Amino acid sequence: MTRFPHDQFAKEYLKELLTPLGQVETSRNVAGEVREIDVLFTPSSTQTSTAKILGLLGKIATAPAIIEPFRNPVTSSQIRSCMSKLFDVHADIERQAKRENTKINESDLPKLWILSPTASPLLLDSFGASIDVENWAQGVYLLPENLKTAIVAIHQLPPTPETLWLRILGKGTVQKKAINELTALPEDNSLRANALELLYNLRVILETNQNLDAEDRELIMELSPLYLERLNEATQQGIERGIQQGIERGIQQGESIVVENLLRVRFGVLDEELRSIVESLLELPPEEFTLLLLQLSRDELLARFSR
Repeated sequence: MTRFPHDQFAKEYLKELLTPLGQVETSRNVAGEVREIDVLFTPSSTQTSTAKILGLLGKIATAPAIIEPFRNPVTSSQIRSCMSKLFDVHADIERQAKRENTKINESDLPKLWILSPTASPLLLDSFGASIDVENWAQGVYLLPENLKTAIVAIHQLPPTPETLWLRILGKGTVQKKAINELTALPEDNSLRANALELLYNLRVILETNQNLDAEDRELIMELSPLYLERLNEATQQGIERGIQQGIERGIQQGESIVVENLLRVRFGVLDEELRSIVESLLELPPEEFTLLLLQLSRDELLARFSR
């Protein structure tokens, strides 16, 4: 019952993080029966500093990628389904290249990255997945080269800053620790703020669900103090804005009274013609409209400020 909120969170989260690095499409339809790719990523020609900040996720984003995050441990059937979608995308790219009479390099074809909270040795062995310790972190399993597929066992990723942004998509203790690390980042970190905002949204959605499992209840409890802190900050900001707006309105009202009083002093009465120019006069700095009100005649003021 709670799979959809987590799926939506994962798509929005990955889109938020990867957008600075290139083009991101979520819920992309593929050929054949109606099926969707969670995230289709195409890197931009120039990599930004965000890639380095994102660590392992940034490294994945250096090449075209299909990213399929799973809330629960991925199954053999789900892996095969993801690979089928991958090959459909490859076929579409190759057909387009044929129509345009262009050449496709292997590096132009997206690679599939399956993100699973856990993955058993038996499952990984059954797909011929292996670790490349020289190029990838512990927990990243690569299938044979031409299959262009990798499985990330999130629970096996080392708890380092380089893996933080992927461990946020884990479960249980792994996700809890990652959230704590996320909140410990500097407050001016834009990725931190955006990721937390998406987590707050997830918490709100989960809280409306009547059939939560134990892990989701724990996640709500974990996020509750942060969520309340965010609400308090938003409330305080609203109060401060309200106070500031009140001050500004008070200043405007005070200036309006000054203008109206000067008009009465100069011309003895504040009729409708004179009232009509008050707003225009208030657009000037106080020292300027005061000088004009003392120097100009009634006709000169009306000619200059009437709308």
